Amino acid sequence: MSPNKLRVAAVQQACDSNKESSLATTERLVREAASGGAQLVVLQELHATLYFCQTEDTAVFDLAEPIPGPTTERLAALARELGIVLVGSVFERRMNGVYHNTAVVLEKDGTLAGIYRKMHIPDDPGFYEKFYFTPGDATSNDGLSGFTPIETSIGRLGILVCWDQWYPEAARLMALAGAEVLIYPTAIGWDTTDNPDEQSRQLEAWVTVQRGHAVANNLPVIAPNRIGTEPDPSGQSAGIRFWGNSFICGPQGEFLARADDRKEEILTAEIDRQRSESIRRIWPYFRDRRIDAYGDLLKRVRD
Repeated sequence: MSPNKLRVAAVQQACDSNKESSLATTERLVREAASGGAQLVVLQELHATLYFCQTEDTAVFDLAEPIPGPTTERLAALARELGIVLVGSVFERRMNGVYHNTAVVLEKDGTLAGIYRKMHIPDDPGFYEKFYFTPGDATSNDGLSGFTPIETSIGRLGILVCWDQWYPEAARLMALAGAEVLIYPTAIGWDTTDNPDEQSRQLEAWVTVQRGHAVANNLPVIAPNRIGTEPDPSGQSAGIRFWGNSFICGPQGEFLARADDRKEEILTAEIDRQRSESIRRIWPYFRDRRIDAYGDLLKRVRD
């Protein structure tokens, strides 16, 4: 393979209430992706458990673990064995009362290249994440900051998580900091009572906004999402049907690979590392930005 080419994979899977079972599925799919030549494998958000944020339950905090911890160590061993860079997801216990939705990046030798703590935290019916997750720090004393790419042996990875994907500011800040690819581990789905037209609009909005980040920043995007219907533990709703449709697109938003909404799948694609540079030479958005006129973006509401 040319040194300018990077083979990437996104894993789409269903999860269950047994953490060991979910991680076993993850491991099987990662091995399959690596056997297909993937140098970078990206897992979906909170892939070790069911999506527990449909309700608010203090007992769920027992699922959280430190970094490094059991899940990180298992993923690190897998990355080291297979010689891949692996992006996983952990419900992180940082300290008593402070928990994060955290993406971890493991190097080919199993070392921890870096972490990203989800910055935008939703609080909507069926997605009560503010109960569980503290937002990531904009800056912190451990050398981590919210929108800083993670350096790896295969490039600078701009990791963002799920709800972050709706914010153009997050993608742009990652791009300005030198990210070579945008990565969005995701857990998103439909309210099963929504009609088909509404479900279609939601799905297409999700796909379109991320393709837009690819276009606006001239960067490839990797977006793995889960599948399956997970019941509401409270019984107050019919649960969430996760819509899958994981995809990989190029720096002009072109689809390189896309999954369906029902089956377990490993998406693979080859990314050309030189295309972002080539495209920026003919579509120079970064040259023409009017940074002198954007001050009001720092206001909650423009007066």
